[in-house]
Amino acid sequence: MSKLTTSYVHGVSDTPLLGDTIGVHFDKIAARFPDRDAVVVRHENIRWSYAEFKRQVDAVAAGLIALGLEPGDRVGIWSPNNSSWVVTQFATAKAGLVQVNINPAYRLTEVEYVLNKVECKALITAERFKSSNYIDMLRELAPEIAASAPGQLKSKRLPALRTLVRIGSNDQQGFLKFEDLAGMAKDSHKKRLSELETVLQFDDPINIQFTSGTTGSPKGATLTHHSIINNGLFATQALGYTEKDRVCIPVPLYHCFAMVVGCLGCLTSGSAMVFPSEAFEAKATLEAIQAERCTSVYGVPTMFVAMLADPDFKKYDVSTLRTGIMAGSPCPIEVMRQCITEMNMKQVTIAYGMTETSPIITQTSIHDSVERRVSTVGRAFPHTEVKIVDSNNRILPIGQQGELCARGYLVMHGYWNDAEKTTDAIDPGGWMHTGDLATMDEDGYCNIVGRIKDMVIRGGENIYPREIEEFLYQHPKVESVQIFGVPCPKFGEELCAWIKLKNGQSATEDEIREHCKGQIAHYKIPKHVRFVSEFPMTVTGKVQKFVMRDSMIKDLGLTLQKTA
Repeated sequence: MSKLTTSYVHGVSDTPLLGDTIGVHFDKIAARFPDRDAVVVRHENIRWSYAEFKRQVDAVAAGLIALGLEPGDRVGIWSPNNSSWVVTQFATAKAGLVQVNINPAYRLTEVEYVLNKVECKALITAERFKSSNYIDMLRELAPEIAASAPGQLKSKRLPALRTLVRIGSNDQQGFLKFEDLAGMAKDSHKKRLSELETVLQFDDPINIQFTSGTTGSPKGATLTHHSIINNGLFATQALGYTEKDRVCIPVPLYHCFAMVVGCLGCLTSGSAMVFPSEAFEAKATLEAIQAERCTSVYGVPTMFVAMLADPDFKKYDVSTLRTGIMAGSPCPIEVMRQCITEMNMKQVTIAYGMTETSPIITQTSIHDSVERRVSTVGRAFPHTEVKIVDSNNRILPIGQQGELCARGYLVMHGYWNDAEKTTDAIDPGGWMHTGDLATMDEDGYCNIVGRIKDMVIRGGENIYPREIEEFLYQHPKVESVQIFGVPCPKFGEELCAWIKLKNGQSATEDEIREHCKGQIAHYKIPKHVRFVSEFPMTVTGKVQKFVMRDSMIKDLGLTLQKTA
């Protein structure tokens, strides 16, 4: 590759883009590697070959058709990691249904919003996860469930929702059981499933993933067969996967990281997907690596920190590890080095992207030098264009800081039913504006140096302050509020709230946090709360969040980490 003079690059590749839908490619891989492990779910004691996995997926896909669901209908899934989640991902794709990923940490306000925003006709849900009882929450949102036959829900607050499917074997009034879906299909439904192979197109929307909204509500990034299966292909091609690789996936399936880079990445190479637990646990992940002889493991930096810090870390055999991906938030250089030296991940890579880009835009390669792999986020993905631009959208010379933009097959269709926000994110030239400040060197390697938007990344979760600000404005004592992030050694960043109370009012930090509990996800609840009489402002009246952040860093005695 010739040396660059401007911050624009096109990821050239000899590997063509896949022209299959997810279902068609799934069948090809299952036929090629029928006896190899496809899915291992250790907390459920499940081990499926590709042939058995295909049998499970086809049966559930036909069952979804038997429910009366048609291509393009939205089906939500609200659950931690389990075998039903993985089956649902591939079954909805085969049936042409749009799977809607719902964060397991969502509470009442959030789940009501997303179900109605995309008009989910069906919802597949776990019974509970950690402190969230999903069944009770749904009954609170839709008390009509108590008198509804399965598949016949008519709810005032959830008007589009008709069918509720519960993961688990216990009977629940108004719910079908997930394990019964496979037996619902008749020959006509199986025939329809077969016909859909030639009807569905790879540009069809197949997945909606919600990102926290800058204007107070989550936005539904709409992705296609084409965007996510090819992103999975090139992510794992960079890691050198073959059918002999066994990939430990402790990251949550509702994220692109697990669903795309994990599941679809493994599918494209015939690798095994290994799920250690329903949510990340350091010990369970280390046990899975050892027991399943995993060659790769994924995680956000905090997960690797937790594994390395486990008191029994030295007792686990991680010698089979070769590679993996660290992504989801800025990656501390020292943690990368420890993964290489202490976890045997000599070919570990860093990936950078966003939900709206399916998700990976740039990635380092196993063939890159260690220095490149610990200090950059790599180069543009194959068949992907990347540029760094100034505030006037003009491409900058190499080395100069500007906004990173991406274009290509990986860019989302748009935000579901939100043309205005889509236009704000994707310009007329088809470029996705990430909002991240970056530089590019003469070899095309990129560095993320900051964020134009004030998004906070806590343990891999993207949090937009405006959403929490608008929620806290609902508190009767709050006059105004500003939310921002401060450094945290465990999670990368934590939320801080500066609050101005109404005249004559008083409140405590605990009172503010209690107001949030049960209404917004736990990771969106501010850890630090300060009550102030005024906010630092510019002469034009704009709030200066960076001044607040610097003040809190000083008051709390925090330090900034050096990151790639």
